[in-house]
Amino acid sequence: MCKKDYFSRMKLLILNGPNLNLLGKREPSIYGSETFEAYLKVLQAKYTDVELHYFQSNIEGELIDKLHEVGFSYTGVILNAAAYTHTSVGIGDAVKGIETPVIEVHISNVHAREAFRHQSFIAPNAKGIIAGFGLKSYDLAIESFL
Repeated sequence: MCKKDYFSRMKLLILNGPNLNLLGKREPSIYGSETFEAYLKVLQAKYTDVELHYFQSNIEGELIDKLHEVGFSYTGVILNAAAYTHTSVGIGDAVKGIETPVIEVHISNVHAREAFRHQSFIAPNAKGIIAGFGLKSYDLAIESFL
């Protein structure tokens, strides 16, 4: 875990990848009907002692830049790279290159879906993986840092 002053608040970044801006609209049978912004408010109300930051992008390079930006100063990153999980060597390398621990998160159980979703370029360098619990997966990731 990154070094932090005993009295400073835990700083976590929730980093969401492509198409997760469509939560609540996109395939609700898989991803649910709640927007991430609405769920983020629930998380912020529940974890008042944690400084939760949020960033979403559909652009691979922006996700990598954000990992570089926070990867030496935050307590942790909760990363749902979405489809980039299975395709982006660059994001996997960014996770490997930073000091901040990363939890890979998925809303759906990727192992119960198409075969191409079973491979992760992030997992070998992640602290852990949480998948299949819907938006509750983010809750579980936050709990893993507490």
